[in-house]
Amino acid sequence: MVSKDQAIGGIIFIVCVVIAVFYLVTLFYPQWLSIVGIQATWIPDVQFWVIAVPVLLAFIAIMGIGAWIGWTMATTPPPKPIEEITSEIEEKKEEEKVEEKPPEEAAPEAEEQKKPVRKRRS
Repeated sequence: MVSKDQAIGGIIFIVCVVIAVFYLVTLFYPQWLSIVGIQATWIPDVQFWVIAVPVLLAFIAIMGIGAWIGWTMATTPPPKPIEEITSEIEEKKEEEKVEEKPPEEAAPEAEEQKKPVRKRRS
C-alpha cells in the first residue's frame, strides 16, 4: 500500500499531465474543442488566451518573488561591520585570558583530580 504522501504525489502528477496535454492540444489544435461540443465561434481567441494566461501567471509569480525579496531586504537590519565583529572576538579572548588561573595554582588541582576515588566496602 502507498503512503499518504505518495498518493498525493501521484494525484499531483496526474493533474499536471492532464493539464499539460490539454494545454498542448488546445494550443496546436484548437479545433478539438468543437469536436467535444464546445462552440467554435471563439476558437481563434483560444490560442491567444492559452498563451496569455500562463505568461501572465508567470509574470505575477516572478514579480511576487521580487517584491518578497525587496521587502525582506528593506526590513532586515544591516549586519555589523567586520571591524566591530573582530574587535568583539579579540575582547572576548582577552577576557578569557584574564579569567584563567596562573599555572602554579592550576597544578595542585590537577594532582588532586588524578587521585582515584576509593569505594567503601559494605
